[in-house]
Amino acid sequence: MARPNHFTNVQRFGPVQVGTRADARGRQKHTAACTAPRCGFSADYDSRPAAELAARTHTCTTN
Repeated sequence: MARPNHFTNVQRFGPVQVGTRADARGRQKHTAACTAPRCGFSADYDSRPAAELAARTHTCTTN
């Protein structure tokens, strides 16, 4: 089992990275986070497709 908050299967969709991790109870969580300066977007999802959809449709507010 993966360590809590240790990301695996990290992929980039534009400025957004999606990674999979195990939460404190051992369940898989998927996080989408924008890497653009001052954007601040990040969200956790229960499914990988949901996190990837959020990454593909994210629009930075820093532009």
